[in-house]
Amino acid sequence: MPLVYVIEDDEDINELLVYNLEKEGYQVEPFYSSNPAYEAIKSKKPDIIILDIMLPDMDGLELCKLLKSDKQTENIPVIMLTAKSTEIDKIVGLELGADDYITKPFSIRELLARIKAILRRTKKKNCPEEENQYQYKGLKIDFEKFSVEIGNKPVKLTSKEFKLLSLLVKSEKKVLSREYILDEIWKNEDDVFDRTVDVHIKNLREKLGEYGKYIKTVRGIGYKWETD
Repeated sequence: MPLVYVIEDDEDINELLVYNLEKEGYQVEPFYSSNPAYEAIKSKKPDIIILDIMLPDMDGLELCKLLKSDKQTENIPVIMLTAKSTEIDKIVGLELGADDYITKPFSIRELLARIKAILRRTKKKNCPEEENQYQYKGLKIDFEKFSVEIGNKPVKLTSKEFKLLSLLVKSEKKVLSREYILDEIWKNEDDVFDRTVDVHIKNLREKLGEYGKYIKTVRGIGYKWETD
């Protein structure tokens, strides 16, 4: 479960970010100023930082500069979040090493999409030879060949069912909300609802037989893949 540090002095925005990030399954730690956040980063590195520029102590640009000039923290992705929208502000932020820059007011969905994109790039960079297969007991999934086998016998899945299974397995033990699943698999398709996910989960469980039980329902939120 990715750990996100939110460094934002506006309480309403901070709470909004924490709520939406936790809803998407992230682990979140909020901070309202730079110095406590900097101390926390040195002892426990997050997977990504959402950093406001206008902070009551050290400003976000200075904190970003500190992080990117230290070998221990230089690879932590930083998204600058600020009301400053002039081109020069963006250039300064990016030149200091920020991975992205979003101005207020902002779209939560856009911010979440950018976070996912950056984490995906970071994971690929850190794990260039990511496993193309998943195996648990008699279940085998080949992500490259889009194939599923149980006891060496092929399981016929639709493309959406395969994508859904892959998403769950690759996020093992992480709870995925219905909204997140819809956004990842159905993207901008019309006439798609939360019920669509439930129907595909039901079909997937049936096709996986004894392995269908590892798709756990998290009431009121969504689903997760969790083996014994």
